[in-house]
Amino acid sequence: MKSDFSKTWKASKQPRKQRKYVYNAPLHLRYKFMAATLSKDLRKKHGIRNIEVRKGDEVKIMRGKFKKKTGKVGKVDLGGTRISIDGIERTKKDGAKIPVWFNPSKVMIISLDLDDRKRMKRLKKKEEPKQEKKTEQATKLHDSSKQSKDSSTKTKPQEGKENVHKKK
Repeated sequence: MKSDFSKTWKASKQPRKQRKYVYNAPLHLRYKFMAATLSKDLRKKHGIRNIEVRKGDEVKIMRGKFKKKTGKVGKVDLGGTRISIDGIERTKKDGAKIPVWFNPSKVMIISLDLDDRKRMKRLKKKEEPKQEKKTEQATKLHDSSKQSKDSSTKTKPQEGKENVHKKK
C-alpha cells in the first residue's frame, strides 16, 4: 500500500484506509480535523455547529477524567491532532507536572477568540446565507399559501365537461 497522501480518495468503509487518510493528510487538510462543537449560545449567534479550535479559545472538556473543566487553549498540535489547555496538568510519579493533551472532538468551545480577521470573515459569511435563506423560505411559504387559496376558488369543474372523479 502506498504511503503518500491521495488527493483523489473519496471514501472507504475500511478503517485502515480511513486511518491512512488521516495520518498522511497534509497540514492544510489536518486543520479541518481540529474542529470542535460550539456551545448552544454560540450556535445560535453564529449559525454554525462547529469550528476549528485556535489558541486563545475558551473550551469545556466533555469527556474523560477532566470532564466539565474549562480553560483556554494553550497549544494546538496539528501533527498529532490534539490541543493542550492552560491550567489542566497531570502530575508524574516524580512530582513533575506536564500538560494534558486532548482531542478537539472531546471539547466544546465556550467562547471564541475573535482577534483573527479571517476567522471573523468566515463566521460572517456563514451567518449571512442562513438569514437570507430564512427570509426566502418565509416569503415562499407566504406566496404558496396565497396561491393555494386562489387555486381552491378556481378549481371548479367546467360546465361542458364531466367530472371524471364524481360518482354517478
